[in-house]
Amino acid sequence: MARTAIEPSCCERRWEPRLAWSTVRILLWHGYLLTGTGSNVYTRALARAWALNGHDVTVFCQDPHPELADLGGATVVRPDIDGPLPVFVLDRYEGLEAKLLGDFTPAEREHYVAVNAAALREHLPADLVFTNHVLMGGPVGAATGAPYLVKAHGSELEYAMRARPDLAAWGRETLAGAGATVVGSTHIARVLTEICGPVDRIREVPPGVDVDQWRPQSRDAALAALIEQAGLDPANPDNRNERLPDEGNAERLAEFLADDYPTVVYFGKLSRNKGVHLLLEAVSGLDVRTVIVGFGEDRAAFEASAPRRTLFTGALDHRHLVHLLPLANASVVPSVFPEAFGMVAAEAASAGTPPLVANHSGLAEVAGKLAAAYPPEYAHLTSFHSGDVADLHGKLKALLQLSDAERTELGRIARQVAIDEWSWSTVAESLLAIRA
Repeated sequence: MARTAIEPSCCERRWEPRLAWSTVRILLWHGYLLTGTGSNVYTRALARAWALNGHDVTVFCQDPHPELADLGGATVVRPDIDGPLPVFVLDRYEGLEAKLLGDFTPAEREHYVAVNAAALREHLPADLVFTNHVLMGGPVGAATGAPYLVKAHGSELEYAMRARPDLAAWGRETLAGAGATVVGSTHIARVLTEICGPVDRIREVPPGVDVDQWRPQSRDAALAALIEQAGLDPANPDNRNERLPDEGNAERLAEFLADDYPTVVYFGKLSRNKGVHLLLEAVSGLDVRTVIVGFGEDRAAFEASAPRRTLFTGALDHRHLVHLLPLANASVVPSVFPEAFGMVAAEAASAGTPPLVANHSGLAEVAGKLAAAYPPEYAHLTSFHSGDVADLHGKLKALLQLSDAERTELGRIARQVAIDEWSWSTVAESLLAIRA
């Protein structure tokens, strides 16, 4: 069936920025970028929501181009780390030497913490210091000498700390001094205690979704806006910069999406951990076209094995994706690796595109919210058994065979769940309430 876009309902419950009764001064520390996926997007969106809610927000990060991120008026500081950047998975960072956290010497760890904490102290006093990642956010927050909260994201736990008792102990030590450790899902709370041992004051607050950006659009409007945004992309000759969209995407997308043929979208990292190979296998034999968005070490292998009617776009930002998702019949999150929260599924839901996710970790929690809201006969179409290509194939086939009216209704319900559960304004103020 072709994709029929749903328009926002006149009776849809809406969210608005919550202007603060009193301004809170917030120092938001994040050691990485403000674009891409995961904690980068979390930081950018949280800063924007706090700023739009009337708070005084300063973001500390390593993004070389913060002016390209919509932060709602928040200030950005880029500390000079004067050494390597500790990462959990090796990627390229402009102007920085990335090095796995597990390969840092104790002296390198201490230096990194010291220079970041010094940058934060220069901006004290503040009502709240909020740091991302158990490592290195916990040590940085502790070293400021100010009250702090730590957000555990999952990547540091699974990729850097699980097999390193010394790093787990360091994380546990620095979390002990935090006002609270924030987790995005029950799954991450379990993982945190598995790796670090008992942790006091764990508070669960799911990440948010910008429900005004991620919203249903008519097909014609969405396609025109997507092509317009792709036309604004910087040059990327021979696609040498994997963090930029592919060269010529405006023309490629216009041709690939020219008609209303059934469409499935994946967006995220291009790695086997994210299950992209499972999706490519599952769509074989289905009457569907597939758009694969993202960058990563396994892109070439995925392109070589992809069935026909598959388009790889390279990295796309939210300015593209908010228009791509309304063109899709389904958005698939096939990750085989534990996820802290199903952010991309929540974003698809907000856009009115039914998400289909692997049934594990934080993804299962998002699927559970949607399944509880769907009519019972459709509840099974929110998730598939992790790693099971046949089940993914069957669920996708069932979604694609829905009538336009059925799919429109599921999209409407999914969006309302996103508004009720995951709007950023609500999430931002819930985080501030923890410090009280």
